[in-house]
This record gives sequence, structure tokens and C-alpha cells, in this order.
Amino acid sequence: MKLSRIGRASLATIASLAMGLGMTACGGGTVAFLWVTAAKTTSNGAGNSITGFKVDDYTGNLTEMVKSPYPSNGTNPAMSVLAPGGRFLFVVNQGDGTPQHAGAGISVFSVGGDGVLNFQQSYLPPFPGSGTTQDYASPVWLQMDSSGQHLLVLTSRAPIASNGSATPYGCTVADCGAVFVYSVAGDTGRLTLVQNQQVKVNGLAITYFPTGPRPFQMKLVAGGFLVIANSGDQSVTIYNTSNNDGQLTLAGNQMTIQTNVSSISSVTSGGTYLYLTDGALNKIYAYTVSANGLGSVVGSPFDNNQVVVGSKPVWTATDARAKFLFVLNQQTSSVNCQNTNACNSISAYNIESTGKLTPISGINNPYRVGAGPTCMLQDPSNKYVYTSNSLDSTVTGYEINQATGELNVLRRGSTFSVTGQPTCLVASGSVD
Repeated sequence: MKLSRIGRASLATIASLAMGLGMTACGGGTVAFLWVTAAKTTSNGAGNSITGFKVDDYTGNLTEMVKSPYPSNGTNPAMSVLAPGGRFLFVVNQGDGTPQHAGAGISVFSVGGDGVLNFQQSYLPPFPGSGTTQDYASPVWLQMDSSGQHLLVLTSRAPIASNGSATPYGCTVADCGAVFVYSVAGDTGRLTLVQNQQVKVNGLAITYFPTGPRPFQMKLVAGGFLVIANSGDQSVTIYNTSNNDGQLTLAGNQMTIQTNVSSISSVTSGGTYLYLTDGALNKIYAYTVSANGLGSVVGSPFDNNQVVVGSKPVWTATDARAKFLFVLNQQTSSVNCQNTNACNSISAYNIESTGKLTPISGINNPYRVGAGPTCMLQDPSNKYVYTSNSLDSTVTGYEINQATGELNVLRRGSTFSVTGQPTCLVASGSVD
């Protein structure tokens, strides 16, 4: 059959559009951008950077962006979050580990075409922290609030009280941490500090919202609750953010939980449930969250040893429908690595309507990942899961079986190289 001149022209136009969108017979277009923060690992300066990738819709394959990696404009970038719409990326740099935490602060980037990052400005911690060493506060975690208009910055310590007391204003312990709230300008990404109007000193609002001692992570869960895990006393602090004005209101009292939170653990929201891992005992605790605090799910804690023996769970992530929970595991002993899947892996669970966890029955569960896994996410298309692996400088990817929760290797290989020592990763579904 012959095509008319118009038909041939139309086909040529379609082919050109397909090439422009990055589509081929074997692949699809870019469904998401993915950025991996990485700490410095070598004396030649590799690391302290952000490696950017494009996520292929059809295969889940990662292709590094133009001009990547990008400098983090700080030291030891630990993680990042995106503003709604994906226009701005905020990166937390934890500093060099000295008492002054040189290189610490929040770096703001605008996201350009093809996911290219453009540095805008850094916000540095201007205050010393509390505690006996009087060291400076280091930012450790970031979170956007439920309105998407405020950036929440968790720091390891709160500012020193100006009256000379070892206990900062609003805190109940000397080594408490703090959440700093910033409003985010939608057009520039510029940050403006929000004062805590609930605690005032000499009529002036303080600059932070106190937490328990030595906080290390926080997550926003259903209902607008911000849950903060404190390693200093095995406790959680819960704030309500649902008023959307940047003010945090305590929900119930600070609670001590029977979990070894001081080890590498994580909190993840899954629907109406909260999951927190115990890195020492290889267990997963499940809770409901309300204004009254945490309520234990029947059957909790759940033993991760039933899927992977002797591992240290370091991260959890739920799929978009809150049907499956994926637990990222680090190896803890060479004895347990005779089965290579038990070394560094993802163990997968079904989430029942009650919040109870049952292992996914696939024969490959747990699923092997790279060395020293640190962080995990599901991409915005809800088709793929990726982990950042610090010891071999890689990202591992899998495709999620939407019906069963099983993980399948990607069509073109599941391992991708990253510059530096990966710490965490974030993805944006906005590719315009």
C-alpha cells in the first residue's frame, strides 16, 4: 500500500515528535526526574554532589542528566525534598562532623528543563546548639508540610537559652532538638522563617519548635501529623500541622516507645498507619496516629527475620496505594550472607486493612540491592522502586508488580552508577 504525500509527511512528523520525546520502539518517554545526594568519599573532591537521572517510562532505566553531577553547595548532603510541582529542590547539608559543622545548611535549587539543577541560595544555621559540648546545631532532615507552602527543617539541637540555662526555651531536656519552619516563596523558592507564636520570651516569639533529645528523622502522616523520632530517649514527638499556617501544635505528649530508635531506623507513613523499624532487633513496629498520640497495631511488632535473617532494617517505604510495605535491609554479619539476597536487600510485605503485615509470598523475596543501602523511594508513576547504596556508589531499581507487590528486575539492568557516596534520593513527576 502506498502512502500519500500528506500521509508520509504525517508519519515523519510523528517520528520526529517521538524522537524529541525520547521514545523508541524499546523505550518510552521520561516519566520522572530522580536526584541522588552523595557525600564526599575521596580526596580528589568526588561527592558533596547531586547526581541527576531521567527515569524511562517503559523500562525504568536511569539516564544521567546533562551537567550532572551538580555541587550540593555544602558538605555531606544527606537528603532532599521537592516543592509541590517540582520547581524547587531543597537539600540538607549536615556539615563536616566537627562541633562547628562547617558546610552545614540548606541549599535551594531551581529545577530547569530536563531536570537540570540551578543553585539559588544557601541558608546557614546561625546559632550554637544546646547541650554540654555547646556545639552548633546541624540540620538533619527536611519535610514539606501538608499545605506544601512550608519547609520544615529538623536540627540535632535547639538554640541555647539566652538566660544561660542549659535547657532551651520550650524544651524539657537540655539536649533537645528543634524544628524550624520556613515559608516557601512559590516563584523563587526563597525561605522566610516562621516564628513560634506559642512560646514567647519577653513578649517575643522563639524561632523554633522543640523536640525530644537528639532527633534524627521526621515524617508527615495522614491527618497532617508530623512524627519526629528522637534517639536520645527512644521517644517520638508528634505535632499537628493541619492549620497550614506554619504553626506546629503538639498532639498529645511526647511518648517513649519500646524500640531501639537510636540504631539506624526509619519512620514511614502508609495510609493511616505509621511504621518504624528497629535496627537492633530486626523488627517493624506499626502504629495508628491521632491527636492522642500513637496506638499500637494488633500483632505489632512484626519480625523481619521471617523474610531476611539477621539484617538491619534502615528504611521503609509504602507504595502509593498503601497496599505494600518495602523494607530496606543492610547486612549485619557475613554468616547471614551465604544467601546473597540476605546481605543487602528489600523485604516486601502486604499491608492488611488493620495495618498488619504479612510477607509477600514471591520466591525471590527478599530482593537483592547494592552494598550499604541507605534510602529508598517509589517513583511518581508508582511503577518502580529505587534504592541508594553508599558502599558501591550505585542506585538499584526494580519494577513493582501492582497486583502482588513482587519486585522484578528492570528490562535493561537494575544497577546505575552515582558519583560520590549516595546518601538518599528524591524524585519528581513533573517533567515539563
